[in-house]
Amino acid sequence: MGVGPERNDLLALLPERVKKRVFPLLREVNLPLGQEIYAAGQEEKHVYFPADCIVSLLYVMLDGHSAEISVVGREGIVGISVFMGGGSTPSQAVVQSAGTAYRLPAAELKREFNDDEGLRVLMLRYTQALITQMSQTAVCNRHHTINQQLCRWLLLSLDRLPTNQLTMTQELIANMLGVRREGVTEAACRLQNLGVIRYQRGRITVLDRPRLEKLSCECYAVVKTETDRLATYAKQL
Repeated sequence: MGVGPERNDLLALLPERVKKRVFPLLREVNLPLGQEIYAAGQEEKHVYFPADCIVSLLYVMLDGHSAEISVVGREGIVGISVFMGGGSTPSQAVVQSAGTAYRLPAAELKREFNDDEGLRVLMLRYTQALITQMSQTAVCNRHHTINQQLCRWLLLSLDRLPTNQLTMTQELIANMLGVRREGVTEAACRLQNLGVIRYQRGRITVLDRPRLEKLSCECYAVVKTETDRLATYAKQL
């Protein structure tokens, strides 16, 4: 992992000419667990490049129930509607794992997106990977068991963290997956009994990642393959 803004993969891959213009405008911010970055329908005045935190994009129903549609970590950016032309989205952005991120005024990113082809191609390739994750999440939530969904969710989170530990209550995981807390409790207990994870006081430690990958559905592999493929292309810019 890089240092400073280059701890975020997208910022690290920016052409040097763009870094010289953008990096002085970035502000490092601390994002605590549970902080809402955007509310549904809110105008996005800043975009966020996570460094060592994870942000969940959630869709919240009128009755208060929610479900996660994607996660964003150091591989990406929160706020794609800024350069996609929407300005806001019906989803909510909430910090899933506390840490730091780099914040940039939305107007500055939009200007760079319109003026610099290198940054534009990089952002669009990341957006394609994010759309793949959203699509696969929808399929997974419809066709796979809570056990498989939890494995997928844990793996996607691990890929975006520097350690094998996650600080997350079962209630929050249930809100992310859009399932009952009891279902998450049962699934977590199964994984713990198999020696795959250790769950203690809101902290999940993954003990056997290869086994976790085998227990997951194919959705995790689809998302990771597409993310890695587009990241490889981006490095060739």
